[in-house]
Amino acid sequence: MKEFTFRTILIIGAFALGIYLLYPTFADVENTKDINKKLAQISENIKVKDPSISESDLQKKITSARDSLMKADPSILKNREKRIKLGLDLQGGMYLVMEINTTKMLEKLAKNPDDVFAKCLQEADSETKVSEENVVSVLARKLKANGKRMSLYFDFGDIKASDSDIEDKLKQLEKDAVTRAVEIISKRVNQYGVSEPNIQTQGSRRIVLELPGVSNMEEARSLVQKGAVLEFKLFVKPQVAFALMQRIDQTLAGTDSVKAGSDSSKNATAEQFAKQHPFFKMAMIEDQSQKIADTYVSAENRDKLERIFERPDIKKMIDDAGAQFVFDSKPVVNKDGSFYKMYVLNAKPELTGDVVVNATAHIDQTDNKPVVNMEMNDDGTAEWARITGQNVGQRCAVVLDGVVYTAPYIQERISGGQSRISGSANMEEAKLLEIVLKAGALPAPVVPIEERIVGPSLGQDSVNEGLNSGIYGFILVSLFMIIYYKNGGVVAFAGLFFTILISLAVLAAFHGVLTLPGIAGVVLSMGMAVDANVLIYERIREELETGKTLRAAVDSGFSMSFSAILDSNITTLITGVILYQFGTGPVQGFALTLMIGIAASLFSALVFSRLIFDYFVSKGQMIKLG
Repeated sequence: MKEFTFRTILIIGAFALGIYLLYPTFADVENTKDINKKLAQISENIKVKDPSISESDLQKKITSARDSLMKADPSILKNREKRIKLGLDLQGGMYLVMEINTTKMLEKLAKNPDDVFAKCLQEADSETKVSEENVVSVLARKLKANGKRMSLYFDFGDIKASDSDIEDKLKQLEKDAVTRAVEIISKRVNQYGVSEPNIQTQGSRRIVLELPGVSNMEEARSLVQKGAVLEFKLFVKPQVAFALMQRIDQTLAGTDSVKAGSDSSKNATAEQFAKQHPFFKMAMIEDQSQKIADTYVSAENRDKLERIFERPDIKKMIDDAGAQFVFDSKPVVNKDGSFYKMYVLNAKPELTGDVVVNATAHIDQTDNKPVVNMEMNDDGTAEWARITGQNVGQRCAVVLDGVVYTAPYIQERISGGQSRISGSANMEEAKLLEIVLKAGALPAPVVPIEERIVGPSLGQDSVNEGLNSGIYGFILVSLFMIIYYKNGGVVAFAGLFFTILISLAVLAAFHGVLTLPGIAGVVLSMGMAVDANVLIYERIREELETGKTLRAAVDSGFSMSFSAILDSNITTLITGVILYQFGTGPVQGFALTLMIGIAASLFSALVFSRLIFDYFVSKGQMIKLG
């Protein structure tokens, strides 16, 4: 039995590892069912309490509730992260084609543009919309036809640069703009929480996005197109911020109400307080004194406050104070629900993200806590030294697209352009801050060319049909093998199950995406696995007919079939590699699962099945092959 020990341990280890890797997928399915039930109940309760609620407001509340439920138990998010991801065709989502508007980029780069330049650029823009020709090339050709040199409008600091050099430089900038746009959009989409998005270039200036699970077209478009404004803003002085809040509170109440925190407010009932202080009812201040601590707003009240801040009278009040109310990027979740920190910042930024050249997140060796080191250019270095020197002890918020990602205290004057930002709760949060600091703005505007929604019903139909095809294929192949090869078919059935288990486990381990073509790849790998068993079984039959012993027949059956099995599988594997390397989207999904399935089927046929045959032969028994 010692001869079987290593193979037995190997197979048991592979099986246990497969179950371990697939457990998060099973757990996520159960968690999703449970969360959907709770959301349905929450939706009904909201409709009962507020029958006139709009669909958009209802969806916002449902989304907020979903976020709270997902974050209530850390294991839920952990399992979701490790599950097998489903592609756009299986779970529905969005398909976007965006185009980099290099015309706008050239407008910004041009020095002293005149009417001729504007006319040529407009014509170049029109021509390239119906062709794949480069905007820069068309512009250079038209300027030359009008007797204008490129150097008249573009200067990159090299006085010896020819028009062809400038054209090459602009083409490189255009290419870099697309690459940079893909990088920035990828970071935004990942931060948005889209599982396994597919983002790739198409042609010279188009970007194709597949966003599984996303259904809000407007929100996704905004995410991709927004300019990513990174700003560093100082806090409004606490007493000024509190006075502004009081004025807003009084305006909303329609009367000169008593100060929040006074004896009358403390003794008032909750209903009276809400009527007297509508603002402070929504914005809960930890320390209602002249030195304000943090202000918290529930997810529900955040939407209300944002609408209030846009009221003309309130907006004028805030603008006159040179202030801005900004919320934290992520909520604080506790047993009472989700709450956002709200900050009162100076409307005018001290610095913008243009000065940041690099950022790195790491663990500080002194206190073992995450920090982010930020590096600025020369202009930013000088300005940052002045700002930090004048505001030691004050807080400075890092704001991206109108939300605060961190708000550390300035400990000392920072010179040399190197800044250290602490306060991140964990390394993941520090890494997110690093991404925010490095993300910057899109190098050129992006405009939507094509937009499609794969509806949830279509996605669910695809899931059902795909899974059914896999299940039916498994059942039919297994039945054929059992009927034709008797006990040998049972071994093939066990090997087939083992093959599928390992294939899906590997897919989960490497964060692969399962698509409808991917399921086709799994089904095809079933056929390849059975093909190996057929070759082995038929060879064993032939060897037995020649009068060989059980041991000799099994040994010959596996050894003589090895070359044929290896040849067919290697050929298919090479095909899969080529498809994955040069294919896109669905083709890659098919190729990936096919390659994984081939490797798993080889292991199943040559190790798993062989172990079972060897075990029975060692006992003097033969597995019936028909």
